[in-house]
Amino acid sequence: PVLRQSGDKVVAGTVATDNTVRVRVEATGGDTALAGIQRMVADAQASSSRAQALADRAAAFLFWFALIVALITAVVWTVLGSPDDAVVRAVTVLIIACPHALGLAIPLVIAISSERAAKSGVLIKDRLALERMRTIDVVLFDKTGTLTEGAHAVTGVVAADAVTEGELLALAAAAEADSEHPVARAIVAAAAAHPEASQRQLRATGFTAASGRGIRATVDGAEILVGGPNMLREFNLTTPGELADITGSWAQRGAGVLHVVRDGEIIGAVAVEDKIRPESRAAVRALQARGVKVAMITGDATQVAQAVGKDLGIDEVFAEVLPQDKDTKVTQLQERGLSVAMVGDGVNDAPALARAEVGIAIGAGTDVAMESAGVVLASDDPRAVLSMIELSHASYRKMVQNLVWATGYNIVAVPLAAGVLAPIGVLLPPAAAAILMSLSTIIVALNAQLLRRIDLDPAHLAPTDGKEEKAAVSSAATVR
Repeated sequence: PVLRQSGDKVVAGTVATDNTVRVRVEATGGDTALAGIQRMVADAQASSSRAQALADRAAAFLFWFALIVALITAVVWTVLGSPDDAVVRAVTVLIIACPHALGLAIPLVIAISSERAAKSGVLIKDRLALERMRTIDVVLFDKTGTLTEGAHAVTGVVAADAVTEGELLALAAAAEADSEHPVARAIVAAAAAHPEASQRQLRATGFTAASGRGIRATVDGAEILVGGPNMLREFNLTTPGELADITGSWAQRGAGVLHVVRDGEIIGAVAVEDKIRPESRAAVRALQARGVKVAMITGDATQVAQAVGKDLGIDEVFAEVLPQDKDTKVTQLQERGLSVAMVGDGVNDAPALARAEVGIAIGAGTDVAMESAGVVLASDDPRAVLSMIELSHASYRKMVQNLVWATGYNIVAVPLAAGVLAPIGVLLPPAAAAILMSLSTIIVALNAQLLRRIDLDPAHLAPTDGKEEKAAVSSAATVR
């Protein structure tokens, strides 16, 4: 989060995490965020990948190779007493060595792979990100909004003896009213639907949010805190015995537990749950089947995170991670020798997205996340990561095949054009050289076109079964 004061500029799409905000629109048309995304795509299309740089160097080498061989050919045939043949042979060498095939070997693959990715809902900002996807060892998913739907709902309320459920919900909702967090909206909605809480017209002042901990506000003259385990540790609070059994059962089933504190005393808790996307299990299984580890990072309590991780079959779970520490977890994975792809959607995911070898932002996420990522998924389907992996492997294969063909063709064709087989009566006419040169280019182009046959539909790469369509319930994010 970045602190902004009155008079500071903010970007459209920015999430106000700590307070409400009133802004004046100063940019439209070409100055909007959409125009910025268009410029970003144009820059990506103009950038060169490593393979393209290699092909450019090879084409430059081929130019000098053909020129030198043509000169040597002319000299040799002249010395042999055939000046006319010297000219014909030299010209034939220059024709057959024209580096069209080598020059097109990579750009055609890049153009077609970018088109296929776009049609599959994958926006490639950085071509190097697509190249790196084939070498990824672990995919690190942020939980809320990525593996889960992000549609939170209050599924349980427990209040201390001296407080009613309606009063508890009313206090929590008033404190959360100015928050943009999905959990806050769930609590406000639950209070509005509750008979008693909806009748209490409470207003909060002094609202502040502590990222990764919770919120604080003054309601009806009392200081109200709403947050998860990190907040309890910060203020050295312990859940009362009368509440512990109930909140413990919530956590065991994978629900997020938010405690409500009034003037330093815990007066109750609410359970907030979020549905796991039916596609998430299929994505995890398909990645693991390809030898890629799957990890999950969340600010939820360890017990909650482990329940979700076990449900999805995830290899490694990072729980109770504060937003500012997410990129540290990426670094830890990298220090273990793993190549990491990070998938996230929020402002607090941006540093981790930038730190990973490949940053993948969910299209429904924030502008900050999308700016930090090398790839943006237009949909919120986590299986789209598989589309990237498949396309990365396929495009790399086509690049290698085209380079091998273009290089091998010249290694064989140039000596033939120079007349090395003339002693046995085999000479290549210039017209035939032109046909062979054109044919080599056509072969490279047709090979690149085969990328269009690859099925990148996430539903085909990782189909869900009937059970997964009944989206299981998991925890809500308690991290702010």
